[in-house]
Parts: sequence; C-alpha cells; structure tokens
Amino acid sequence: MNSRITKLFGIAVAAATIAGLTPLSSASAEECLPAIKERGVLVSANGLMGLRPFAWKNEQTGQYEGFEADLMAELAKRLDIPKWDYAITDWTTMIPGLKAGRWDIILSGMTVTQERIQGGGISYSRPYFMLYDTVIVLKDSPYQTLEDIKDKTVASTLGTMDSINAHKLHDDGKVAAVMDFNTFGEPFQALRNGQVAAVVLDQATYFAQLEEMSDVRIIGEPLPYIPNEEWADEEKDQPYILGGLGVGVRNECNDLREAINKAFDDMDADGTRQAIIEKYGAWDPYQVKMMK
Repeated sequence: MNSRITKLFGIAVAAATIAGLTPLSSASAEECLPAIKERGVLVSANGLMGLRPFAWKNEQTGQYEGFEADLMAELAKRLDIPKWDYAITDWTTMIPGLKAGRWDIILSGMTVTQERIQGGGISYSRPYFMLYDTVIVLKDSPYQTLEDIKDKTVASTLGTMDSINAHKLHDDGKVAAVMDFNTFGEPFQALRNGQVAAVVLDQATYFAQLEEMSDVRIIGEPLPYIPNEEWADEEKDQPYILGGLGVGVRNECNDLREAINKAFDDMDADGTRQAIIEKYGAWDPYQVKMMK
C-alpha cells in the first residue's frame, strides 16, 4: 500500500489495541464459519453507510436498504446464519478492524486488488459487482469533455481505486490537481461549493447522486479501473477483472470464503444477484462477466 494508507491502517490498529476491543472471533485456522453460526450473527464492516445504492438506513422502518444490504441479508440466509448486522466505521479502518477480529467480513464497496490482498494481508471472495469510474460535473457547468477540465482540480475519495484513476489523470496531464477526501459525500460537496470542477468516482455513486439530486452529469467515456503502479505486474495475471467488488475475509477463514463463493455462485445460477442489483437500478452489461 502507499505510505498514506499504510500509516492510516497502522493508526487504526493501534487505536483498536489501546481501546482494548475484544475480537468477535478467535477461530482457528480455516474454521471461522462454525463460530459465526454459533454466535448467530454475521457482522460486516461498513465504511460507506448512507451511500446509495450501496447501503443506507431507512429512518422510517429502521431497516437497512441498498443492493449491498440486500446481498448481505441473502448471504446470511444462504450461510444459515440467523441474523446479520453492520459495524459502521471509517473506510480506512475496515481492513485493520477485520484483521483484529472486530467484524467477520467486509461487504462494503471494496475492490479486490493485490495491494489489499498482499499489502493489506486479507483475502477476498469472488466479485459480486463491477465498478468503473466516471468523471462527474455539475449539469450547468460549461465542461463538455475531459479536455475542458485540463487545467482544473478534481475530487475523489482517499484510499479508493477511484483516487488512483483521478491521480492517473493528473499524471497524464489531463487535470491540474486532485483533492482526496475521507468520505464519498465530501467530493460532491466540494463540487457544489466550487472547490473542484469535477468528481472522479464510480458509476454506482453517480447513479445514486442522480436519484437524490439531478444537478450532475457525466463527461467523457467510462474509465476502467487501473492498478497502482507498484502492483501492476501482480495484477496483470490475476483471474478477476480489476474493478470487481468482493467480500473481504481474514486469511485464516478459508471455510467462510469458500461458503461465500458458493453462495454467490448459487445467486448467479438462480438469478438472485441480478434481481437485487436491478432493484436498485445498478445492473448493466459490466455485471455479467467479472472474471477474465
């Protein structure tokens, strides 16, 4: 991982240790699922709560909604775990918190990368959703093409693949600067208050903004995710297409990862995954094939 993210992860791990937090599980190697079933609750970190169409809380019903929330519920059911819940946390604490045993999995918009697998030291399920980036501007802005923002600043979210794409635009001379924020809502606040000319984030986040506020639009073509330069060689021979979201698990939880993979395979076979994603308007041709 790059030094900024590594430092943040280290701080989060230290904070968890100082706070004396008790891990959810002390399962032995390759045997995590029985302990979760015995507890009766599958707990996932969530670092993007409130971001549509991923996951948010319906204040009237008190229930979580969104395609990731629905997938989480379906996953718990297929793993024969009676209940599930979210541990709401900051994006940068999700991996260290998983490794510390504060939650069982990460089902929270996290792209599968070798930087996170090797550098972060966790494992992932097969992908369940494919992301690609968009360049988003205000609808009434004068910008029509990427060339129009060549001398402008864009915003993205710290520690994400979106940020890597934004910085690649800068490195290629296609934008003047990049501002990274800690949450997914802040880049849009910066866009609306004139701090930046555009936002570089994934297509699902863009569609969510359209649902809430119709004052944004896309310029240019979709931007496929690209690896961090330090991990480019490791990424090129992987079986997955870069951009797929996967469920993060601790390395020792092979049984849990295999069970999650089977559940997703079964969801594909019976059409459940597509139905859930279509429910929230996020299905497109990119969701059909997520492995090379």
